[in-house]
This record gives sequence, structure tokens and C-alpha cells, in this order.
Amino acid sequence: MKIEIIRMGEAAYPERLLEIKNPPKQIYCCGDLELLKSRCVAVVGSRTTTVYGRRTAEAIGRCLAAAGVTVVSGMAIGIDASAHEGALSAGGLTVAVLGCGPDVCYPPENRLLMADIKRRGLIVTEYEPGTPANRYNFPNRNRIISGLCEATVVVQARNRSGSLITAELAAEQGREVYAVPGNIDSQYNLGNNRLIKEGASPLICIDDILEYLGIGGADEEDARRRLSDKEFEIFSILRKEGEMTIDEVCMKTGFSPAYVNPILAVMEMKGFISSEMGRVFVK
Repeated sequence: MKIEIIRMGEAAYPERLLEIKNPPKQIYCCGDLELLKSRCVAVVGSRTTTVYGRRTAEAIGRCLAAAGVTVVSGMAIGIDASAHEGALSAGGLTVAVLGCGPDVCYPPENRLLMADIKRRGLIVTEYEPGTPANRYNFPNRNRIISGLCEATVVVQARNRSGSLITAELAAEQGREVYAVPGNIDSQYNLGNNRLIKEGASPLICIDDILEYLGIGGADEEDARRRLSDKEFEIFSILRKEGEMTIDEVCMKTGFSPAYVNPILAVMEMKGFISSEMGRVFVK
């Protein structure tokens, strides 16, 4: 395994990290170092989460990656792993910031994910090889997660989640903080709902953060020009509803699957939508 050491003052050292309080003197990296210069958004949340939280983190990671944004997280189980997996499933790029050495996989069950990130993304840590995962390392590494990014999205967080530390650090660093609103009777959403109460921007749909970054989705005028009436009807529904199954598209339009499937195939060839695991969404 090739481990690169980047020291403060070297050209490869991320400029955004120089702007934060107490930047790491050096970072150990495995993977594509060019990602340190890319546009990055952190997607974080609790280890203990719900199916809704994991699906939402995966969808956000996938949509950000499809828009050319690098997804940064901490490779923990739960929200972090789902965000990484979403980015990778879209053929996009992702960075995992560890609270241990670059050669240590924590948690062990994410071994395959870590190998995939090393191959297709980047592993970053301030801890030298062989350093075990220590509970005190993780709050410390959170400043690097937020520090590498233009914005931080908290998907689902309990009241004492470490992702709230990341959000607080992002705010202190002058970076935008988003939180996904959750139902108020669930303990899994106490943290992100409290962030919104304290001034974080609610992430109602992924377009919110893409707009903040100055990145548009598929251009509506271009869609009107290049799509047929039926194609544009489906395009408009997908923009409004987000990702949908083909059955859901059929229910919304009243068309049969035999009619919808060829239309979706043409729209995908034209570059307006993507499909993944039976779901379709606007690129």
C-alpha cells in the first residue's frame, strides 16, 4: 500500500485546511491526491441510524457525486458509509477521513468499503501508520472533515452524535451547514432538527446545496428544447419528486411500464436522467 505524506507548506497540502484553527502539520494519504484540490462537501451523521437515514445519505452522496462534487465523510457505519457508497455507486469520487492510521480499518466491517475508497477515491488521516482507533481521535479528526469542505450536510444525528461536533466546527470555520429535517418524534433526528433550530440551513432537496455551490442540475431550457413533450413531462416529475422507481413514474403519469421504459431509455441516452438499482433520477 502506497502511503503519501503531505506536510504543511508543501504544494499538495489542501488550501482549505490552512484556513482552519489548528490544521494538521501533516496528513497521510492513500489514493488520488487530486481530490484534495476538488470541490468537496461533507455528508455526516450518526452510526446508529434508520433505513430512511441511510437511504437519504446514499441519495445525497450519489447526487453530489453525479454533479462532480467529491463526497467527504468519516467511514463510520451508518450515515458515513452510506454517503461513501452513494458517491461510489454514481461513479463519483469520495474521501474518507480516519481517526486512526491509514493502514488501519475501523470499523473492521468496512474493510471492503475502505479498499474501494483507496482504489477509487482517497483515504486521509493525520495519524501515522499503525495508530489504532481511539475514541479521542474521532472528535479531533472531525475538524479535518469539515475543513476540507465548502459545506457540511448532517443527514441524521442523535442528540449526542459526533456529527454535531463536525457541524459546529464547520460553522466556526465559516463553512455552510445544512441539516436534513426529520420527524420530531424520533430520537434519531433530535440532533439535526436542533441544528436547524440553531440556524443551520434545512436541506429540503439536493438542489439546495447544488444551488449554494453554483452547480445546476439539468438545465430546464435545454430540456424543453431537446426533449419531446412526454419526455419533458417525466423530466419535470422527476425534478419535483426526486428519485423514483419506474412503477412510481407510471403511477404519476398514468402510462404503462411498456410505454414508460423506452422513454426513460431515450432520456438516459440524451443525458438527462440516470438509473441505479431500479430507480431513476435527474442527472
